Amino acid sequence: MEFSDVISGRYSCKRFDGRQVENEKLQAILQAGRLAPTAKNLQEQKIYIAQSQESLVKIDSVTPCRYGAATVLVVAFNKKDVFTYPGGVRDSGIEDATIVATHMILAAYDEGVDSCWVNFFDPDILADKLGLPEEEEILALIDIGYAAQGARPLPNHSKRKPLSQTVKKI
Repeated sequence: MEFSDVISGRYSCKRFDGRQVENEKLQAILQAGRLAPTAKNLQEQKIYIAQSQESLVKIDSVTPCRYGAATVLVVAFNKKDVFTYPGGVRDSGIEDATIVATHMILAAYDEGVDSCWVNFFDPDILADKLGLPEEEEILALIDIGYAAQGARPLPNHSKRKPLSQTVKKI
């Protein structure tokens, strides 16, 4: 698939049919995340694959946004293994994990797998429920699977501001 088709066709699926993603496709999605760039190549991301009923129930207890997906990727990062920028105010954890997550949702679409980036949850509560190490912070959940019949992008999906409103030469 052409990259331009991937970035224009991918949307946040809000209704999955419950089918499991084939392992070969899941591995391709995870591999895309593994290859994502991170500051100083620290690769501080941690990806947890939630497929068990027990894990999915824990996720459902903190968010209504699983939408029937049989697989949820929990995207986290190790807060103690990040690059701190000059000035000491910011570090690379959130942005590196975001790049990894973005690679995975685009790879999913390229594999014919639908996805939804979920950030409607309390990351501390979910980390506790899942028993994640204290040094890890959850960035997002990524629902992956196959769209249910009739699932479509939200009406505002294709609305984009013109570049003149979002880009400026300085």
